[in-house]
Amino acid sequence: MTLLLRTVPRRVTAVLLLFFMTIAPTGAQSPVPFSAGGELPTLAPVLEEVTPAVVNIAVTTRRAAPETNPLLNDPFFRRFFDLPDMPDFPQARPGLSAGSGVIVDADEGYVLTNHHVVENGEEITVTLKDRRRFDAELVGSDPATDIALLRIQPDDLTALELGDSDRLRVGDYVVAIGNPFGLGQTVTSGIVSALGRGGLIAEGYEDFIQTDAPINPGNSGGALITLDGRLIGINTAILAPAGGNVGIGFSVPSNMARAVMDQLIDYGEVRRGRLGVMIQDFTPDLGAALGIDATAGAIVSQVEPGTPAEDAGLQPGDLIVSVNGRSIDSSADLRNQIGLTRAGERVTLEVVRDGERLTIATALGESERPRLAAGGSTDRLDGATFRDLIQGDPLFGEVEGVLVAAVDPGSPAARVGLRPGDVIVAVNTEPVRSAREFDAQLDRALGTLALTVQRGSARLFLVVR
Repeated sequence: MTLLLRTVPRRVTAVLLLFFMTIAPTGAQSPVPFSAGGELPTLAPVLEEVTPAVVNIAVTTRRAAPETNPLLNDPFFRRFFDLPDMPDFPQARPGLSAGSGVIVDADEGYVLTNHHVVENGEEITVTLKDRRRFDAELVGSDPATDIALLRIQPDDLTALELGDSDRLRVGDYVVAIGNPFGLGQTVTSGIVSALGRGGLIAEGYEDFIQTDAPINPGNSGGALITLDGRLIGINTAILAPAGGNVGIGFSVPSNMARAVMDQLIDYGEVRRGRLGVMIQDFTPDLGAALGIDATAGAIVSQVEPGTPAEDAGLQPGDLIVSVNGRSIDSSADLRNQIGLTRAGERVTLEVVRDGERLTIATALGESERPRLAAGGSTDRLDGATFRDLIQGDPLFGEVEGVLVAAVDPGSPAARVGLRPGDVIVAVNTEPVRSAREFDAQLDRALGTLALTVQRGSARLFLVVR
């Protein structure tokens, strides 16, 4: 028994020493840190350097009040109850939410976090590890990648260096750091379980890092780092039946977060490039049918007229295998590459056509913006999201107009009377057939607006003062 007690610690120490000496991630610039005395391997030194960059984010939002009977919102029925023509919408109530964030620029005070952490926030407060608190400004937010950028006063801050997430491999060791619920920081470790995960954000741009490092509620927006202290992901979600950790967490790769952050700094929004093709995944069966000798890529099924794709000479049946020298594995991969490239930038595509490899260069167009920019007449419709009608919408093919995709409760658009599912067919009797035409009409309109709205089978006017 005595021999066993003396032997086990030595074996454990030897195993731990060997373990930590071999877990340096790809691209690591320094060996795994050890304690000052060197007795046991530890991550404490690197965490002492990086944890001051991980912050708590507290957000004050407005929650919708309970809805009233929908019949009372209809002017026809309101007459029978001696109510005003315009309904009094229930007042929203304040709410609080919390998450985490990462300081990525100490000189400018930039903080990366998740869009869903700060969504609909009226007041945002950032608390540092040393308990200093700052009011934060929302620089911009991108729901499609779940990335948001805040700015606080640059006062003796610590920032994390952005690493290259493209160099990650499955099996690399990572550490997740969060600052949830104002309780203080939490640190967990694990490995990269998978790369290129998708299916979490509807219509989003996804290339998630999957990790088994525990990520729990409140850690959203926190840091995923390599063992040399570099930021390679923004923690964004967990996959668990009861909302707790079961070893499946997801992070937005640092390269995607960097691309979004740069555009938010420059424009306050993401101006995505548009190629103008309909695409689908390439499969061996499809390759055999089309006579294409390849293993992966995105097959072009349709080329939209008047787009950069048509101007560049792309054709249905073309297989796109790389963009700017980076290989394309699937249609989602191509969508990410194009959608995270700025509008107007030139891209070089490698295409397989009739057994030959072609190089095609073109400048990307600009994607339709789903939400009108603030300013001018659009301030009066703030809180609504507009987009073109597409196949599958209830009124597609029946009317021409602009779909009201969403309306924030209690917003100016809601007070005007807009509802999700409405189709705006005219502004001051001038027909609008697309979101661009709608935006242009609002820019030209002066004074009171009259919106012609198709709501189901009924058509009505909404006055915007």
